[in-house]
Amino acid sequence: MCRWAAYLGDPVFLEDVVAAPCHSLIAQSHQALEAKTATNGDGFGLAWYGERREPGRYRDVLPAWSDCNLRSLCRQIRSGLFLAHVRASTGGATSRDNCHPFVSGRWSFMHNGQIGGFERIRRRLEESLPDALYAELHGTTDSELFFLLMLAEGLETDPQGAATRAVAHVVAAAGQVAMEPALKLTAAFADGETLYAIRYATIGTAPTLYAGELRGGSGRCLVSEPFDRDGPQWAPVPEGSFVTMTRAGMSVRPFAPAVASLALAG
Repeated sequence: MCRWAAYLGDPVFLEDVVAAPCHSLIAQSHQALEAKTATNGDGFGLAWYGERREPGRYRDVLPAWSDCNLRSLCRQIRSGLFLAHVRASTGGATSRDNCHPFVSGRWSFMHNGQIGGFERIRRRLEESLPDALYAELHGTTDSELFFLLMLAEGLETDPQGAATRAVAHVVAAAGQVAMEPALKLTAAFADGETLYAIRYATIGTAPTLYAGELRGGSGRCLVSEPFDRDGPQWAPVPEGSFVTMTRAGMSVRPFAPAVASLALAG
């Protein structure tokens, strides 16, 4: 599965997270320590917020360790809020459209995990999207579709509720084909001001998630695995959690949406 890192705080160079630390995201792209596979070489992506409402984005299909532009960009771009992702595909071709983060308007989204049996329920999930959001579906991944489901369910005004209802759609769709829901969801998303994250699974163990401060105390990070084990004190985020991070602080609330599927399946 994938590795990702997100940052919110005073503007810093992206390299402070993506490239410079001893176990940076680039290092994790070829030597992850807490993933099922050590290699995450099926592309990468960045989404960062600057002076415009919508985020900038750079994605490519090369492994992060071999892209000659990535380190240079990260040395030059400063941002107070950014998402970075290295991909290990669990489905979908290696293409730019399938690389995270995904962007819609001011929102950006990235995911580590999968929707089990996705091909069996994909059509049902796509049919639930309004036309305007269906037109934004450019790739073939379960991650992008889940992001659009969240937008359809009111992400703009109710992030946790939207995520809850999107999970309920997945659980209900699995029930319609007599399949046990198998969703693993460790995701981060942002609107330019606030950073959110989820760690949740309907079955088994959810992919790892940690919270910590960037060295020097300039801001906070959410990461798949610590990128500097001699730096901040990393705290594991419990399973079944919804994280809201602002520049003033961070809250962690329970996230247990599977019961909401009863309303959809009924």
